[in-house]
Amino acid sequence: MNRTWTPRTWREKPVKYMPDDYPDLRALTRVESELSKLPPLVHPAETRRLTAALAQVSQGKAFLLQGGDCAESFKEFTTDNIRDTFRLILQMAIVLTFAGGRPVVKVGRIAGQFAKPRSSPVETLDGVTLPAYRGDIINGMDFDAAERTPDPKRLLKAYHQSSATLNLLRAYSGGGYEDLCNLHRWTLDFVAASPQGEPYRKLADSIFESLCFMSALCPAPDHTPAPPTVELFTSHEALLLNFEEALTRQEPSTNHWYDASAHMLWIGERTRQLDGGHVEFMRGLRNPIGVKCGPTMEPDDLLRLMDVLNPEGLPGRLTLIGRFGADKVADCLPRLMAATRQDGRPVIWSIDPMHGNTHKASNGYKTRAFDRVLSEVKGFLQVASAEGVHPGGIHLEMTGQNVTECLGGPRAVTEDDLSSRYHTHCDPRLNADQALQLSFLVAEKLHALKSPRARAA
Repeated sequence: MNRTWTPRTWREKPVKYMPDDYPDLRALTRVESELSKLPPLVHPAETRRLTAALAQVSQGKAFLLQGGDCAESFKEFTTDNIRDTFRLILQMAIVLTFAGGRPVVKVGRIAGQFAKPRSSPVETLDGVTLPAYRGDIINGMDFDAAERTPDPKRLLKAYHQSSATLNLLRAYSGGGYEDLCNLHRWTLDFVAASPQGEPYRKLADSIFESLCFMSALCPAPDHTPAPPTVELFTSHEALLLNFEEALTRQEPSTNHWYDASAHMLWIGERTRQLDGGHVEFMRGLRNPIGVKCGPTMEPDDLLRLMDVLNPEGLPGRLTLIGRFGADKVADCLPRLMAATRQDGRPVIWSIDPMHGNTHKASNGYKTRAFDRVLSEVKGFLQVASAEGVHPGGIHLEMTGQNVTECLGGPRAVTEDDLSSRYHTHCDPRLNADQALQLSFLVAEKLHALKSPRARAA
């Protein structure tokens, strides 16, 4: 692993879950060349700010909230969807900041989360077998031979949609929409409908009063309250390495390589092979990176990945994202956390409570139960406390829309409800109410962990 790295050396390694059935490889090469000449989507200075913020998380001084769509789509690309996801992340971050007493680093699964690894390369329906849907950046969702054929032009469409999404997010972040005092109004419907509405209302009112006080302390020069700015960073799974390679740029002033497709990238549970192309590609980047850690990961495997992906031990460089399932987190996570604690190099431990808790409902819909999602988060916090490790963050598939894809929550979604607003293109997402309730419940746990009695225990 000490040999010379370039953005292309991943091509010398075996790769998994990348499409190998493009019908016109010359067209694919032309698109890759075109992508390599397009402007970067994010700037190295932004990426360095995220690394610095994540370094604070690795030191126990901040918390990471990472969330957004399972897989972005071309069809559901609307201003409302982007706005509602931005608003939801902001709502959750404010709740977590207030209760946890630490800043929250906000990272969206947005502006690039298009590709998905699939367990089978094909799908059979009514005796017809076609390539599986792999995300809009590769092929279409409709069960049709033409739609399911990988199309290189989709790479360009994904780039331009990501660019437009980033422009809108930056406008929201700096244009006053993020006026934090709106939290009280944004959460009103949720608090009113929740069975635990009263304690949520008290917390929301306390936050509102605190924000108004801070706003009064920091007026603008014309004596009007200055709208605070919020930085939302972007992230996605680095699955399509040809796309990532095409958007990788070398910064002249430092000679460091940055993947300009997003601020943060992660390696999935299925592509973290030590000798594979995905690890090879990611090791040479200066971006902060994540690694999904599932039930099959052993401590020695994790330490070897750390040797390759963060040999310098840079704070904020590496986030380890557990995804075990509610029934496995207590058995699998302690050994991994103990290994990183004993190793001593700075890492962030985060939890993805979504992917290990997927099941098929009796009516055939893929779904997740809110109670199991919450149970895995609680297990993560308990293990972290027992191991003396900072519980650094949560990683969620969620949407600001009122979908019915996950069971339970404050306005309990039942199996009969799933068909009414099941809009995901891949895996089930928490809706806005479910995600916000989860943030309140996690905030309560974080608040308890920072209490003197909890620390003494």
